[in-house]
Amino acid sequence: MPMVNIQITREGTGAVRSAATAKEKAAVIKGVSEVLRDVLHKPLDSTFVVIEEVELENWGWGGLPVAEFRKQLLIEKQ
Repeated sequence: MPMVNIQITREGTGAVRSAATAKEKAAVIKGVSEVLRDVLHKPLDSTFVVIEEVELENWGWGGLPVAEFRKQLLIEKQ
């Protein structure tokens, strides 16, 4: 019985979006479940997928909060 935990930041991909949509999450659940079925032959009805949204300020990368890390990446690219 596979159990997959997926963590994503709670942020949107556009100015008016603050999180992944229910439709996007459903597509992720479907896709992950199908990969486990196709590669490991795990039945869809025994695969559990949990999507956890984490507030951006609670996510760190490279020793910094993500927002600060991204700012540094932009500065370095300039």
